Amino acid sequence: MNYEKIVAQIVADSRYQKNIEFGQPRSGHPEGKVKNHISDLEVNLEKLRSRIGNIEIYWKLKFLIHIHDTFKAEAVSGVLATDPHSHETLARNFASEFIDDNDMLNVIQFHDENYFLWKQFKNSGQYDISHLKFLLEKIHDWNLYLIFTIIDGYTLGKDIEKLSWFIGEVKKIKSVMIDETWATLT
Repeated sequence: MNYEKIVAQIVADSRYQKNIEFGQPRSGHPEGKVKNHISDLEVNLEKLRSRIGNIEIYWKLKFLIHIHDTFKAEAVSGVLATDPHSHETLARNFASEFIDDNDMLNVIQFHDENYFLWKQFKNSGQYDISHLKFLLEKIHDWNLYLIFTIIDGYTLGKDIEKLSWFIGEVKKIKSVMIDETWATLT
């Protein structure tokens, strides 16, 4: 699959162009519009580019950057990622028009799950381990998922402490090349 060409198709799509104009500054997203969030994530991707090395992974990450939050404008907020009206499911459905890679579609569908696990842990000192195990079963390329988590999570308004925490929790169960040093983009 040529993700570079697919990204070009996505950004030319009228639904994408309309939806990236959505958003106001809010908790976790002081940048407001989705297009501003995308711009921030592209900067993060460039900071990691030399560490990523593989051009195919680079373009997969670029694809994820442009898809993951693009359907917030059409979503019902506060629903689970598996709800048909969640921004995650809407983004997954849109992405499935361009790709048939189930793992990439799962990354899109479950890209915010690390945040929900972190909130549980931050609020109570523990989290639902079965939820993490569910996520570990759904995602196959954990290096890609973790890199994307860093790219998406290292922005103004987000608690970057969660990045190292989440990487550490995944490493307790999975063997991955990504470690906590990736979580600092400065």
